[in-house]
Parts: sequence; C-alpha cells; structure tokens
Amino acid sequence: MKTNLKRTLVALIPLLVLVVLLSLDISIFGADSILGASQVALLVAAGIAVALGMLLYKIPWSHFEKEVASNVGGITSAIVILLLIGAISGTWTVSGVVPTFICYGLKIISPKMFLLTACVLCALVSLMTGSSWTTIATVGVALIGIGRAEGFSDAMTAGAIISGAYFGDKISPLSDTTVLASSAAKVPIFEHIHYMYYTTIPSFVITLVVFTVLGFTHGTAPSMPVELYSSALAAKFHITPWLLLVPAFTLFLIWRKLPAIVVLALSALAAVVAALIFQPEIVRGIGAGVTEGSRMRIYFAGIVESIYNSLSLDTGVEEVNKLVATRGMLGMLNTIFLIICAMCFGATMQAGGMIADLGRILQPLTRTRTGLVGSTVVTGTALNGIVSDQYLAILLTSNIYKDTYEKDGYEGRLLSRSVEDSATVTSPLIPWSSCGMTQATILSVPTLVYAPFCFFCLISPLMSILMAAIGWRIVRKGNPPVEPTR
Repeated sequence: MKTNLKRTLVALIPLLVLVVLLSLDISIFGADSILGASQVALLVAAGIAVALGMLLYKIPWSHFEKEVASNVGGITSAIVILLLIGAISGTWTVSGVVPTFICYGLKIISPKMFLLTACVLCALVSLMTGSSWTTIATVGVALIGIGRAEGFSDAMTAGAIISGAYFGDKISPLSDTTVLASSAAKVPIFEHIHYMYYTTIPSFVITLVVFTVLGFTHGTAPSMPVELYSSALAAKFHITPWLLLVPAFTLFLIWRKLPAIVVLALSALAAVVAALIFQPEIVRGIGAGVTEGSRMRIYFAGIVESIYNSLSLDTGVEEVNKLVATRGMLGMLNTIFLIICAMCFGATMQAGGMIADLGRILQPLTRTRTGLVGSTVVTGTALNGIVSDQYLAILLTSNIYKDTYEKDGYEGRLLSRSVEDSATVTSPLIPWSSCGMTQATILSVPTLVYAPFCFFCLISPLMSILMAAIGWRIVRKGNPPVEPTR
C-alpha cells in the first residue's frame, strides 16, 4: 500500500510542474504562450518524468525513447491533415468560397437563429463526414465570419461550431473516435452508438435550447451594418453560386468514404482551380507581390502563396479584412510544434508507468455504479490534459477500467459510452491538447476563450454521471439483469 502511494505521489510531480509552468506561461504571455512557452513547459515536464523514471524506477532511456518515437510517429497522418487544413484555409478564401458562404449566409440566416443554425449545421456535416476537424476547418471558418458580421462574439460562435461538430463526430459511424472507443471496449459499433443516444441526445437538446436562448437574447449590434460586409466582399471577390461546387465536391468525396487526407488535398486542389477561374485578379495580385516575369510565373507564385503562406487581403474595410485573413500551411506550424511536445510528455508519462499510477487515485471510488462511471469520466477528461491526445485518452481510459467493468458485471457498452462522453468531447477544451490547439488555430479563438460556450462538450460528461446515478438503461450482466446500487 505504501509503495502504491509513493508511486502515485511521484506520478503527480510532472503533472503539477506542468500545471504550474502553463499557468505562469498564460499569465505572462497570454494567448502568445502557444508560440513556444507552452511547448517549453511540456518538454520540461517530460524531462522531469524521464528523470524520475530513470532514477527511482531504473527504467532505461531506450524505453522512453521508444515510447516517444511511437507516440510522435502515430500522429504523422494528423500532422499532414493539419497542413492540408491550412492549405484549405488559404485556398478556400482566395478562391472566394468562404466569402461566398459569408455573403449568402448573411442573407439566409436570421441573427436570432444564428447560433442554433450554426450548431445544427455543423452537427449535420460532422455526422456525414465523421470528422469534427474537417467540419470546423470548412463550414466552421465561414460561420465565424458570419457570426462576426452579425455581432456575435467569436467565442460564442466557436462554442456553437465546436458543440455541433463534436456531437456529429461522436455518433457518426464514420468517426475514428467512435470506432476506436467501441473497439477498445469490444462493443459492436452500432450497439455503441445506439447506447450513446441516452446521454448524447439529452446533452445536445439542452445545448440547442441554450443557444436558442442566447440567440434571442443577444443584444450586441454588429460593429458595422451587415450590408457593408456583403458589399465589401462583393467588391473584392467575384461572388457566384458556382463557387459552392467546391464544398459540394468535397461532400461528394466524403460520401465516397475517401481517406481524410485525400479529401482535403483534392478539396484544396479544386479551390485552386476555382481561384484561377473566378479570382484571377486576386491571384495575380498575390503573385506580383512575390515575383516578376511572365504571367504564368506570377500566377504560379500567387497559387503557391495561397496554399502555404499566411495572407491578409485588403478589402478596404478593416473588419472585413479580418474575415478573409488566411493562415495557410505556415499558420499550422505552431499547432504542430505544440502537438509534438505534448506527445513527448504523454509518452514519458506512459513509459514511466505514471499514468497507471495516477489511475489508482480514483480506484476507491469505483465500488458503486455512479462512482465507477464518474471515475471513468474524470479519468478520460484528465488524460486529455496529461497525454494531450484524445486517441490515447480513449485507449488508456478503456484499458484502465476494462477489468473493473468486467469484474463488476457491467456491460462493455457502458464503458465505451463513458469513455466517449469524456475523452472524446472534452478534448477541444484542453488548450495544449491536439484538438484544443487545432480548433483554436483554425478558428483564431483561444481555447480558454471559447471553452465556456462549448455547452455540449461541458454537459456530456455531467450527463453521463447523471444517467449513472439514475440508473437508466444500466444493468449488470446476467439473466435476469440485476440493477446495481448507486
């Protein structure tokens, strides 16, 4: 017992150091902490975890090195996806796709219903695509622009976008997190999805009610008339329904169930073609600022700049300039930097056995139904902050509690649902996690700023615990099923 307590206290040291350093970083650097200060904090905490593991437990350096290589290598595809998201950010804007979305959205979407519409739209797209990241990087970027034009804060709009995107991602059979959670608990995917309805649907309904109330009570007027946004965009870009073929083509690729990397790459390519056809003046202007020579050389430079560079397009109106500023691939590098450092920290904690040691803290609470589900939810949420990756959080939480659920006779789908209600949906709420950093970068809204408005992500873990306390549709294995104590 004393040995276990000692190991648990040791495991807390790197985590406490990380929390202290990140708090200092945020207080000193603010939102700019993501430019390097947060990364330093993660690496320092990782170094402490390595030192403790080697000195106290005689774990060889090669073991830590192997775990770090495995963790970082496992996010290679995610890094490529992030770079392609940056490319889409640039090409969809320069081609006029995002400005067209904004112009038409301002005409169609009622300000009173904007937050509700944004949440539902993102939910539907994410449900079809199975990807919250793709939804936020495409539809979400356009909705941020519409929200600004209609006088909503970026934080509120981002909360609606992320809430909808993660609802769809959570219950979509195409979602990798849904497949991972069901597989880790050895539950058929559609059985897992059906069981999640009991917590997910009520959480989403409450979320929609809150956004509806916020929309109808929203009293802040836009900083400039909506018509000026539309006219400024129309003066700079060629706004035409033909540009909507690019997102339609993207949805077609998704419907064909092509890999995310292929979908994003072809979508960016389609936007490049659209830019050359509909926005040749903008492309030429970007290229002329880089090089001289033949027209083909200038156009080539303009397209390449649109893909990789962060651009600021001048519309003559400062507020509108913010809507059409692009990040490009370069704008995603800080996010990738942070994710790699976070993976290093998670890997060292895993290699040192410290994650399993921390899991023992909640073991005494697992003797009741509510305590077991609550412990699972807390662990899944905490691991998002410790390992900084929702996939690792899903796998680790499932592995930590799988035997306990089995021993106590609970169905595997209760474990898989509890994991999804925590590890999946809370991932965008952690500033240094891969999801939190990615969404903050894509939407240009700091994680801690939008987090209070991500109602679905905040309600889902609580709903999971509430359903456990009520005992609704929760039974032990056996015939007949015996309802356990709370």
